[in-house]
Amino acid sequence: MRIIAGYYKGTHLYTPTGKETRPTSDRARQTLFDILLHAPWAGKSFIEDAIILDAFAGTGALGLEALSRGAQKAIFFEKNTQTRQVLEKNIQLCRANSQSILYKDVLTSPPSNYLCNLIFFDPPYHQKLIPIAFEHLRRNQYISKDALIITETAIDEPLLMDQSVTLLNERKIGAAYLKFWKYSNMIE
Repeated sequence: MRIIAGYYKGTHLYTPTGKETRPTSDRARQTLFDILLHAPWAGKSFIEDAIILDAFAGTGALGLEALSRGAQKAIFFEKNTQTRQVLEKNIQLCRANSQSILYKDVLTSPPSNYLCNLIFFDPPYHQKLIPIAFEHLRRNQYISKDALIITETAIDEPLLMDQSVTLLNERKIGAAYLKFWKYSNMIE
């Protein structure tokens, strides 16, 4: 697994042993960022101005890819101790320490000092964690008005989001189902 484009292009990332972590494939990340770059609701300047939140970070590939493409800062959440150690190594490998904040569990996160406008939710499949994490992050003021939210689920996994988000785009890639949402912040 490697960073596809930008400052860290070609950097090979560490991956944890075992099957607890399922990193987003290079192909899926390429598709995700191609959509972001060319969508009328995102674009290059959006990515370059972004404050990233990588909610179930794993190896950090999504957040690090965004930083590599010019994002300002990334907040990573990873609960698994072994995987978090791999994530820390990947952050150091990309020399992204000054742009990164690392927390343990997204579901017990403290109130935020940053409003994030590009949110990645790529949790373990079939555990219904996205709506729970989304609500927790919203309550703790991590999600900015008009944030873009990208979810990755299994193809056969239903995802029910509340009415504060609108589906903009979706794409099936192998076993993954990517969905792009716009947060309207209509619920205070």
